[in-house]
Formats: sequence, structure tokens, C-alpha cells
Amino acid sequence: MSKIRNSFMAAVAAFAFAGAAEAQSSNADAPAVAQPAASDLTDGEIRKVDKDNKKLTIKHGPLKSLDMPSMTMVFAVSDESVLDKFQAGDKVRFDAGKMDGKIVVTRIEPAR
Repeated sequence: MSKIRNSFMAAVAAFAFAGAAEAQSSNADAPAVAQPAASDLTDGEIRKVDKDNKKLTIKHGPLKSLDMPSMTMVFAVSDESVLDKFQAGDKVRFDAGKMDGKIVVTRIEPAR
């Protein structure tokens, strides 16, 4: 059972990193994404802000919207302005979704 779980976790992590690895320079043509209710946001902690590659590394709880367990992973962002609003160590609440085959932070706010 442990071997199956480890294989599953490795596959999820590999998929997530592969999907987040290709950040777009502009999402002006990206389709609109429905905003989750505040109660559907996931708790997380910013581990790294990578402005050059337009990515956030977030240690997070389970992401309901993606049926993803807790982990630390790199996310592209749908709104580049959030890269100026957060820094490593900040506690946040956020949601992510798939956009153009990538896993992207679609909503993020400071944790209260």
C-alpha cells in the first residue's frame, strides 16, 4: 500500500511540476476562470517568489479544486501583479486551476 501511495504522490508531483514549468508571459487571451468561494480556498505559505519566471513556490494544504494532496510545489500565476504583493514566509489562502495545460494560481489573498 505504501509503495502505491508513494508512486501516486510521485506521479502527482511530476505532473504538477511539468504543468507549472511553462509560465506564459501574458494571459490576456486566457479564458476566464470562475472564482471559488472564500471557504474553498486552501491555506498555504509562500516559500519563494520568482519574478523572473513568474512563479510562486507554495507549501499548501489539500487543493480541493484539483483533488491534490498537501505538498510544496511551484505554480505559475494568472495575474503577474501578485508577485509584487507577497514574499517568502507570507501565509496565504489561494486556489489553483488548470489553464492551457498548466497548473496556475487563479486566486490568492493574505491569510487572516
